[in-house]
Amino acid sequence: MRNTSILLIASITLSACNGGNGDADAYGNFEAVETMVSAKGAGLLLDFRVEEGMLLEAGALVGTIDTVLLALQAEEVAASRAATASRSGDLVAQIAVQDARLKDLQREEERFVKLVASKAATEKQLDDIRGQIAIQRKQSAALAAQNPGIAAQVRAYNAREELLRQQIRDQSIVNPVRGTVATKLAEAHELMAPGKALYRIAALDTLELRAYISGAGVDRLRIGAEVQVGVDTGEGLTKLPGRVSWISTEAEFTPKTIQTREERVDMVYAFKVRVANTDGRLKRGMPGEVYLGGMADQTIR
Repeated sequence: MRNTSILLIASITLSACNGGNGDADAYGNFEAVETMVSAKGAGLLLDFRVEEGMLLEAGALVGTIDTVLLALQAEEVAASRAATASRSGDLVAQIAVQDARLKDLQREEERFVKLVASKAATEKQLDDIRGQIAIQRKQSAALAAQNPGIAAQVRAYNAREELLRQQIRDQSIVNPVRGTVATKLAEAHELMAPGKALYRIAALDTLELRAYISGAGVDRLRIGAEVQVGVDTGEGLTKLPGRVSWISTEAEFTPKTIQTREERVDMVYAFKVRVANTDGRLKRGMPGEVYLGGMADQTIR
């Protein structure tokens, strides 16, 4: 009788931990992380090569906003700078050379900061670059002191032209992330304004499983913890590695799509698990199960 009691207690303990019967600890559905892509510039949308369901690569040019007005403004600035330069001999040319040299050195400084951080360059090399920048600034200041009025005008024109050039570059609509177009929100020949939504794109390289766990089990979750995610395939239940990325701080009733009516009266906590989807086997809306015991990749037949 004593042995029977011990076995019964052990059985209940294993069942409560979901360790002896292979039951999942939580259930949910996969969601894709969507990015809203908006216009940076203003003007007429000349072309827009986006359709819902289309797979787009990061960096792909998908549309163009009219640049005629900006190009004319840039030409006007260049002409004004040239007129100013004609009144000051070769001083403007010297300032332009010094400013270009300073920009090159500043780019080198940014590059060496990254190299030093990755142990690919020494602190002395970075210090040498910064020393050259200091010298270059002094030389530029000495030139500007020869005719401060002209120098200030030229630099104002240079800054204005660089701003216009950046605005012209922003008229090109470049897709930011690899994914599938979920929603198209604009059409060619519409008038654009900065911030106007163009389309939503869902990154499918990594999906999130939004699952729900009881209040009794939520204390086992930790953000960043590695878990197993089970999905049904033609070969059976396949378990994939995942990582907990978010845990709700508030309890809620179980969504109707997840559990039976009897279980929906229970309060649960929502959480998300990020799962790599490099082979494309996971789809939005697909159901999944979460196992908190580990992160092996295996198939149960």
